Amino acid sequence: MLTFYHAPNSRSTSVMQLLHELGVADQVKTEIVTIPRQDGSGGRDPKNPHPEGKVPYLTDGDDFVRERAAIMLYLTDRFPKAGLGRSVGDPQRGRYLSWLTWYQGVFEPVAILSWTGLSHPAIMASFRDYDTAMQTLDGVLSKQPYLLGDEFSAADLLCAGPFAWFGDQLPATPAIKDWVARCQDRDAVRLVAER
Repeated sequence: MLTFYHAPNSRSTSVMQLLHELGVADQVKTEIVTIPRQDGSGGRDPKNPHPEGKVPYLTDGDDFVRERAAIMLYLTDRFPKAGLGRSVGDPQRGRYLSWLTWYQGVFEPVAILSWTGLSHPAIMASFRDYDTAMQTLDGVLSKQPYLLGDEFSAADLLCAGPFAWFGDQLPATPAIKDWVARCQDRDAVRLVAER
C-alpha cells in the first residue's frame, strides 16, 4: 500500500493536491507528521521514515520515493488515467520529465538563492539566475496556457507552487501570473486548502 507522509503548509502540500487531482487520495494512506519549521516550531517526527525527517515522502511496501519531482513522476506513472503525466512512449514524455527535473534542480535553487539575496559566479554558471529562469517560463507561457500545451499537468502543479506560496515575493511576468492563477483555480487546490 502507498503511504504518503505529509505536513500541512509545507512542500508536501503540492503532492497532496496531486493525489486529489489524480482522484486517488482515498487509495493512498496519508500520515500527518511534524517537521522542523524555519520559525523554530515543530520538530522531527519519529513516525516519519524520511531519513532527514522531511516531507514529502512516499512509501510503497518496502520501496520509497523522496523529492517532490520524483514523487510526482512516480504517482503520475502509477495512475496514468488522470492524464496528469506523460507515459513512456508519449511524444511529450521528454518535456514532462524535463520540467519536473528543471523545477527540482534549477528553479527551486535559484528562487531560494534569489529570495535570500545570495549570489556567486559558480551559482550563475551552474543553475542560472532568477531572471533566466523567468525567461524560460515566460517564453513557454506567453504562447500556451500550460507548460505542455493546452492541458494542465503535474509539471504545472509543481512549477507553479512557489509563486502561489510566496505570492508577490517572487517576481513574475504577466504570463506567469496568469498561469499561476489558472493552476490555483482548481478543485484539488481548494479542497486541500480547506483541510
